[in-house]
Amino acid sequence: MNRREFVALAAMVPGVSALSQVSGGREPVQAAQQPPFTFYSPLAEAWYRGGEYFTWTSTTENNARRTVEVFYRSFGRRNNPAIVILHGFRSSSFDFRELIALLEHDYFLCALDFPGFGFSDKPQDGYSYMLKDDARLLDYYVREVVGLASFHLLTHDRGVSTGLAFLGDYLDAPRRDYEITYHFLSNSGSFLPLANRPEGANRILHPVQGAEVIEEVRSRPRVIEGDPLAVARADVHAFNDGLGAELYLVRYQLERAAHEDRWLANLTASPVPTALFWGVLDTSNPVRIANHIWMEHMNAREPESSFWLLPTAGHYPQLDAPQAVYEIVRTCLTGRIPSPEDENAFMSDLAAERTNPASPVYVGRSHIRELSFPGAVQYSPAGY
Repeated sequence: MNRREFVALAAMVPGVSALSQVSGGREPVQAAQQPPFTFYSPLAEAWYRGGEYFTWTSTTENNARRTVEVFYRSFGRRNNPAIVILHGFRSSSFDFRELIALLEHDYFLCALDFPGFGFSDKPQDGYSYMLKDDARLLDYYVREVVGLASFHLLTHDRGVSTGLAFLGDYLDAPRRDYEITYHFLSNSGSFLPLANRPEGANRILHPVQGAEVIEEVRSRPRVIEGDPLAVARADVHAFNDGLGAELYLVRYQLERAAHEDRWLANLTASPVPTALFWGVLDTSNPVRIANHIWMEHMNAREPESSFWLLPTAGHYPQLDAPQAVYEIVRTCLTGRIPSPEDENAFMSDLAAERTNPASPVYVGRSHIRELSFPGAVQYSPAGY
């Protein structure tokens, strides 16, 4: 299939722009060191052909200034407000395809695959995949690649930790080259003590047992038919041997555990309006993590803050309930989040209008106050 046919195919796929709106990148070309890759999914193939690459020089000391090729895509009109999307572990920009289709008419969407994920390079010869390095990569991406003066930040899973590290650099910068205008966080293990880590979860972090786990998974056949989305995600993961890269990528949990308190504290200090939304069916990162983040770092903030639950979504709200995520984003970005004084009425109105069981549920701030009952009779143990 030639380039013209790919562009035509991309135009036919909902939510996929055939050509990037940003100039200066390079069209994707299969890396020379990789064997030819076979796509089984036209959705994944169209996504790949619609993207571009930029070169990133790692800032991690052990990587010794190595370079990797980073895949990215953009959608919508450049003069619209921008949203930068950060994906999570075992994920990629492709997972936001349906949400992007809902948002691209009103926003300029920028999504990338971090090194080790999606269609980006996935070196497996000692390369350290660090969250802090990805935060610096993100800074380079918004300044030098897509050139944004302001943007909203939408993050999921591992991308939440990258976004929080990035936020810390943003808050500490003596001079800012751009403005973060809204911050969205969704399901993540960003507070690992409350994550649901099953027995044996540390096997993959073990230098010997981890390789055994990868080989066990590698022995299973690749998904090449059936559910179109499952086939597409299998293609994206298999590109540049994403399974092999997992052995090194999974170590991000060690970095997250070392810095999670400090990174979450950035939320408390941040002046950026922030929304937290969570799929309640997530078993690996239960809603108790969201409750902790909200109560410890967001509930008492002065800047606009909101907490949402998605009753039919699991770990991947952007896949399980893209319409509900869209409703949250639009509510926040169109100035409809209530003040603390008005949120009880807002919650009641939202509940009264709710007809779709997948619709998001708003969780109000918790202000514990002394109760009074004006005009009521006095209570005493003897009676009223």
